[in-house]
Amino acid sequence: MKMFSVAHKTVFVVDHCPYMAESSRQQVECDVLTKSRAQGVIPLAPVSKSLWTCAVECSMEYCRILFDVYPKDKLVNYIVSDSEFHILNSWRREDQSTHELMSALAAVGPPNPLEDPECCSILHGLVAAVEALCKITELQHEKRTALMDTAERVANRGRIICLTNAKSDTHVRMLEDCIQETISEQNKLAAGSDRLMAIQQCDLVLVHIYPQGEETLVSDRPKKEISPLLTSEVHSVRAGRHLASKLNILVQQHFDLASTTITNIPMKEEQHANTSANYDVELLHHRDAHMEFFKSGDLHMAGTSTRENGVKETMTLKWCTPRTNSIELHYCTGAYRISPTDVNSRPSSCLTNFLLNGRSVLLEQPRKSGSKVISHMLSSHGGEIFLHVLNSNRSTLEDPPSISEGCGGRVTDYRITDFGEFMRDNRLTPVAESSHDPSGKLPVERAKAQLERYTRYWPMIISQTTIFNMQAVVPLANLIVKEVLTEEDVLTCQKTIYNLVDMERKNDPLPISTVGSRGKGPKRDEQYRIMWNELETLVKTHAGATDRHQRVLDCIIACRSKPPEEEERKKRGRKREEREDRTEKNGSKETEDKSWQESERLKGLLEKDDQESEVIKDSPDSPEPLNKKPRLISEDIQPPERAKGPATLLSMWTNRITVANSRKHQEFFGRASSVNSKFELYQHLKEENGMDAHENGKATR
Repeated sequence: MKMFSVAHKTVFVVDHCPYMAESSRQQVECDVLTKSRAQGVIPLAPVSKSLWTCAVECSMEYCRILFDVYPKDKLVNYIVSDSEFHILNSWRREDQSTHELMSALAAVGPPNPLEDPECCSILHGLVAAVEALCKITELQHEKRTALMDTAERVANRGRIICLTNAKSDTHVRMLEDCIQETISEQNKLAAGSDRLMAIQQCDLVLVHIYPQGEETLVSDRPKKEISPLLTSEVHSVRAGRHLASKLNILVQQHFDLASTTITNIPMKEEQHANTSANYDVELLHHRDAHMEFFKSGDLHMAGTSTRENGVKETMTLKWCTPRTNSIELHYCTGAYRISPTDVNSRPSSCLTNFLLNGRSVLLEQPRKSGSKVISHMLSSHGGEIFLHVLNSNRSTLEDPPSISEGCGGRVTDYRITDFGEFMRDNRLTPVAESSHDPSGKLPVERAKAQLERYTRYWPMIISQTTIFNMQAVVPLANLIVKEVLTEEDVLTCQKTIYNLVDMERKNDPLPISTVGSRGKGPKRDEQYRIMWNELETLVKTHAGATDRHQRVLDCIIACRSKPPEEEERKKRGRKREEREDRTEKNGSKETEDKSWQESERLKGLLEKDDQESEVIKDSPDSPEPLNKKPRLISEDIQPPERAKGPATLLSMWTNRITVANSRKHQEFFGRASSVNSKFELYQHLKEENGMDAHENGKATR
């Protein structure tokens, strides 16, 4: 790769002929500068700049932006042409400043309208520009000295920007021919000199300037190759603000610059010190400061807007209120010098002074919703202002993300093991030159063809596939991707398909993922339908390879077209499953009701037994209770009938209470042999003593 691009050298050739003293006819009001005017004072008449003044101002603005963003490796040579050429500076680094150029232009002065136009020509300056491009710069000399063995890598390329008032398209073609001839002559001289370098590429940018209100005599023309060494483009521009806008666009195109507009900058008003207003400032910088936006596709999120009739674009970033000091560290991925577009405006001046005082400003992307994203920071270092790109994504200093981690840290079920096998199957190996493939394909072409076959259908996530999770499908999946199938391969594939049909007949379960779905997942028939659809999709991608691939697909289609009795059987099976589901739901409700009623009845019986046992215990003449043997099962209380389906917690608890109570006692004899729920107590005492029994079963002594 050769060093030094076309942007390394830029030669400005500005026409200084008498016709450049003509007015641009764009008026500038001078009376607005006076805040108050006394009575009787005649207002100042508006003035207009000459074509020369417009050309000088716009070219100096071009140089200012270039020197701000590239203070070292991008060089400018300024030449003025009239009856002869005037070189205002050289390629030396100490001459690369706007102060040097302005001082030299002041010495040149404006064009003399009384000078003979026949003696003046822009050709003098263009010839001098070609000669200047052949001169070696300090950077080129350093590289040539350091790379003695590979000195040819140091290229000599440059650009000529000519600001003139051309007469016609024919005049433009004559200027191009003159430059082409001069390049050929200078290259011959440079071939025999150590102080000169032959020009390998020259870009000519001819800007035709004409006054306001006039029709242009020169038509625009995009970049065109005149010869292998020369390309040319023509821009026809009205003088004034149109010329300034055109050169602003050209400097962005020539040096890979981009525009960023800082919005909502709070600034106090001069008239009202207690109030503030929001202003915007446009900055130019290297295009790489927007690289993260281009990579992520968030240009619309960053507020891209178009200006100047769709030619110029700017990225909008908002001033972030919490400002930081320079001592705070931020993780930056890049820092780029900036240059204000309108350097003399009050908002630009206030912003630059604020930053040069050691303050830093965070910039955020304008978003309609969601949390704000701080993507850039403005800060100064050593008297120069830089736009820092802050990392808004995962830091490269952190641990690398896991392979099972998706966007935003979301864990996904990638087929990691299958991907490892896929890599082993498609591994590249060196091939001897003597080996020859009968098909005539190169090894790299065969490798690409195999990779294409293997990736025609290859789901990356486990939950997105069924057949690749089944061991029964592995033989078919491994064989169907082959370029040619043998009869044995076809039989193996058909055997695999028949095994799947047998699995469906037996109603075997399939490894269907239920991630993100509620309930039990799809029915068994639906699972097999998904499996057959995916298998058919896989085989269809390879069916056009050979007839044997097509036979495998035909086998799948034949197995999927089931006879009517098979469909009727599956329909009856689905109805039976739905009926069982309904019965299970209803049975569980009935079991709960029966269990609740049984529990209430047992509770009432137990309370009644407790009351009567208390009456017997409190009676003074009652004998000691007999020792009762527990019964395993009560004759009167039957356990509730077991319902279909899983037992409820209520039924389990009721059964436990019933069994426990039945083991504690035998039924009371009096209650068992009572008449109308009444039983006479102490009958044996009556028989032994011959005494009458009274009410309530108590005897009198």
